Amino acid sequence: MKTYYKKIYIKTWGCDMNKYDSSKIIDIFFKKKKYSLAKTDTEADIILLNTCSVREKAQEKVFHQLGRWKKLKKNKIELILCVGGCVASQMNKSILKRAPYVDIIFGPKTIHLLPEMIRSFEKSRRKIINIDSNFRNEKFQKNHETIRKDISSLISIIEGCNKKCSFCIVPFTRGKEFSRPLNEILIEIKNLVSEGCREIHLLGQNVNAYRYVQKNGKIYDFSKLIQKISLINGVKRIKFSTNHPNHFTQDVIDLYSTISQLVDYVHIPVQSGSDEILRKMRRPYTIERYKKIIKKIREVRPDILIGSDFIVGFPGETKEDFLKTIQLVKEIDFDVSFSFMYSSRPGTEASLLRDDTNGHEKRNRLYFLQNLIERQIIEHNKRMVNQTQKILVLSKDQNDPNKLVGFSNKNRKVIFYGSKEMIGNLIDVKITHFYKNKLYGRAIE
Repeated sequence: MKTYYKKIYIKTWGCDMNKYDSSKIIDIFFKKKKYSLAKTDTEADIILLNTCSVREKAQEKVFHQLGRWKKLKKNKIELILCVGGCVASQMNKSILKRAPYVDIIFGPKTIHLLPEMIRSFEKSRRKIINIDSNFRNEKFQKNHETIRKDISSLISIIEGCNKKCSFCIVPFTRGKEFSRPLNEILIEIKNLVSEGCREIHLLGQNVNAYRYVQKNGKIYDFSKLIQKISLINGVKRIKFSTNHPNHFTQDVIDLYSTISQLVDYVHIPVQSGSDEILRKMRRPYTIERYKKIIKKIREVRPDILIGSDFIVGFPGETKEDFLKTIQLVKEIDFDVSFSFMYSSRPGTEASLLRDDTNGHEKRNRLYFLQNLIERQIIEHNKRMVNQTQKILVLSKDQNDPNKLVGFSNKNRKVIFYGSKEMIGNLIDVKITHFYKNKLYGRAIE
């Protein structure tokens, strides 16, 4: 008799932390050996939407998507519709007021309980809301083994945030900082490496705030964790995001002179080039201090590329404040960065501030900033042409099976002709040209 596996479809929005959570959900369900992954939502028995609430636009996308699935649910009575992530944590019961056809609401802290929630719903058909857990490590503890076989893998090492920036909802949706036990992180990485992983991407809302105290009192901070990971045989590259300037201390900077696996790209959000706006954002550093951090990093890695986050049109931002941001972008010569118009989030301190900059002006400032950064990225790409770079080969190119896709040490996607035997290896590739953020080249025999 043929076994029927229930099909699960997962749609993920938001940051790499959400992507990691979704990957762990897949691991959790596949261990049950009763589920398979649906390629489309129409063939699914269970639909999971992993959400983001950093900006209002992202939150509204959730209900637009749920509206589309409402029709699907009408035609398929047994379909189970689940909403998770930060929107679920922030809105919980309010989701049912706008989308009463949702069956299960779960949070980032309760993904490990999803199979149990689904079994319970199947028996009772009663709606379930479970967004919090008093046991922060349980989410990771039972799931540090992995079924995925990826050459580049995301690893969450710290979750939550203690900073409470005035514009950010994350401390309310993911809670206070929680650093995973050192040994569990190392076990997860070793398992991934044994399955062919070669690049480790460490994650956290403030990844460099990692601090784990062992039972014997020994403290492992972020720099010591990186050193431990670098000693694992098979780890060829190490990335980490996202950072807080206050935790980019000298011991972390020194890693760039001793740990060869660290890539030549680092993302350090600054948010604004104005000290006055930073004060209103509750970002506890000055622009001068930020620039000193970048200078120290470049002293040990002169060719490193720096990425950042920017919020344009924060309440009270004047043209002069914005021009200070532009000046900083030029001075630091930022590479790939993320920039957004300010979006008020209910419950945050900034939502109470007077916002007197109109939408048209905010959009103009955002476009100006993004165009400037795009021009800088192009200049960086020009300098890479005719260079030979080490490329970690990830897969075949979807558009041309004779080509391979990989990433350079400067975090650029690179496409070149090659054989499938190169996948998973570091290959020398001479860059011949580029288009936008993609580099093209030829493998050097």
